[in-house]
Amino acid sequence: MGKESMSDKIKFAPSVSVTYARSGASTKVNALGMRPMQERAYEKRGEQYLLIKSPPASGKSRALMFIALDKLHNQGIRQAIIVVPEKSIGASFNDEPLSKYGFWADWHVEPKWNLCNAPGNDNGGKVKSLGAFLESDDQVLVCTHATFRFAVDTYGVEAFDDRLIAVDEFHHVSANPDNKLGTHLGQFIARGRTHIVAMTGSYFRGDAAPVLAPEDEARFETVTFTYYEQLSGYEYLKQLDIGYFFYSGSYVDDILEVLDSGEKTIIHIPNVNSRESTKDKLREVEHIIEALGEWQGIDPTTGFQLVKRPDGRVLRIADLVDDEPSKRDRVVAALKDPAQKNNRDHVDIIIALGMAKEGFDWIWCEHALTVGYRASLTEIVQIIGRTTRDAPGKTRARFTNLIAEPDATEDAVTEAVNDTLKAIAASLLMEQVLAPRFEFKPKTPESGPTPGFNYGEGGYDPQRCNIGVNEQTGTYQIEIKGLAEPKSKEAARICREDLNEVIAAFVQDKANVERGLFDEELVPEELTQVRMGKIVKEKYPELDAEDQEAVRQHAIAALNLIQQAKRMITEGSNGEVSPNTALIDGVRRFAMDVRELDIDLIDRINPFGEAYAILAKTMNEDRLKQVAAAISAKRTAITPEEAIVIARRALEFKRERGRSPSPTSQDPWERHLAEGAAAFMRFKKEGRYE
Repeated sequence: MGKESMSDKIKFAPSVSVTYARSGASTKVNALGMRPMQERAYEKRGEQYLLIKSPPASGKSRALMFIALDKLHNQGIRQAIIVVPEKSIGASFNDEPLSKYGFWADWHVEPKWNLCNAPGNDNGGKVKSLGAFLESDDQVLVCTHATFRFAVDTYGVEAFDDRLIAVDEFHHVSANPDNKLGTHLGQFIARGRTHIVAMTGSYFRGDAAPVLAPEDEARFETVTFTYYEQLSGYEYLKQLDIGYFFYSGSYVDDILEVLDSGEKTIIHIPNVNSRESTKDKLREVEHIIEALGEWQGIDPTTGFQLVKRPDGRVLRIADLVDDEPSKRDRVVAALKDPAQKNNRDHVDIIIALGMAKEGFDWIWCEHALTVGYRASLTEIVQIIGRTTRDAPGKTRARFTNLIAEPDATEDAVTEAVNDTLKAIAASLLMEQVLAPRFEFKPKTPESGPTPGFNYGEGGYDPQRCNIGVNEQTGTYQIEIKGLAEPKSKEAARICREDLNEVIAAFVQDKANVERGLFDEELVPEELTQVRMGKIVKEKYPELDAEDQEAVRQHAIAALNLIQQAKRMITEGSNGEVSPNTALIDGVRRFAMDVRELDIDLIDRINPFGEAYAILAKTMNEDRLKQVAAAISAKRTAITPEEAIVIARRALEFKRERGRSPSPTSQDPWERHLAEGAAAFMRFKKEGRYE
């Protein structure tokens, strides 16, 4: 395929672009040597159960050191056990001279108690070592989730009394009965003799299974530090773009359309079992390298591939796909080399399969290019987290998802459509994660300004719905008429901390996305009220109906306001995306446009309307029609047996109301009855009931 037609082939979906303040605040430290996130967590150091949610690289490991030292010295805790998901992360808890920066103690782990570095397996020597530690007078031990699980099975829950258990990367744990660590944590909480600090960089609990039972989770005090705060407080990075591209044919032909070899890039090629993969991963890597320039051999020290670009510049490429141990180990060691940590020119492109989880921190990364859909949201958050490190001279970072266009002639059309829907769901969620924190308040005649919030030029206006900003906490307060307030403590916690969880469940429900994108007759309330209501009910059955409704309203307000803000930005200047309008300006403009924000108005917005507008711009029109038809066909597939049942219900309806159900009714149930009755007549005509 000639170069000129490439740009016709590959289409870009306008990314959401968020611009941040660059205040430098998240890199500044206080008198004790703490950054803002660490200071916020340390204020809660007296809590028995603490959950810290904050983005990658915000300094969670160090926050834990401060809290653990206080518990050991001042709160009567005998020992601290740090539990990490994999061995490579153990290094984050190596010795730190904290007193050098103003703290009153240093962090020290005896080498023999960092079991991540110890030989032997999790269920053998390491468990014995943990037992020896419990008997000793030393204070800190680091081990993996696996070692810890076996140790609790061996020594029992009571052996850990009066100790702190800190679980890093908490999203790897779940309340699923098969997940031992989740069960153990539940037992510790029931006994009530240990302190627990849990930390996560993900804003979704894995991808479905909750980590703890709701009643246990409610006992945790949560400290949240958002992406928005983290990025607003950087010194250098000020813009983050998220976008997806559709391609047809083989991705290797098109990758250069989205890959700029002048940017520090990490490429995640698709899993061999995925639809996007050509099944020959080594050949895919070769193909990418060939497309970038002329191969010059391998650097003997680092194992990096050297490739000369047409302009003469030599690119250094780290290949983590080739799993031959001798080659791979050399490359991984070069990426981890502490001497190169601050050298921007050390490596230019890293090609990885799946997630480059090898525990190296590459602050210079400007572009995460991911081919194929990633099933796990947690993984997407982590991939994006790779690009959002602050580094000198780095002002912009981007995440691009390259997705194969669904081809309706393929057998795999359903799978392809599903991937597209999932990619859309993931991008909607990422927008939620990157947005500032919203605090919604009902607008009443009694409403007045809240201290600490700035309400813009004219200050607070009692006559209308106001939008206020608290720069300190990165919170945006938005007044909405008719908004239900949560009554119970748990409902208030969900509205404050967990709206993304609710939104995640909503946008991951395939039927919701399909209807929202392709059902021309959709009444938005069917999604915003009925379907969102159903999700809240399932997720939080312990809440009463009033509280469930309050959570539903808050979740739909958060989702729809971001979507409307995006529309405002995209429409900003003659359809061109204006990247420098931060998301929040869009929310402001939308609120100004409608004059009065009320919950009924928010419920009348289709949450997927914007995503469809993007699809319509990026996907070939015929293809889009085919996809819509494939989905519609699936939706109306009523079986002859079902048609009999529905036709009976339609007769009852006619008797009660004196008219037949209307296929264009606002009531979804009435429409369904009309569809079923029509299907029954059709089947009868075809002789299906003979």
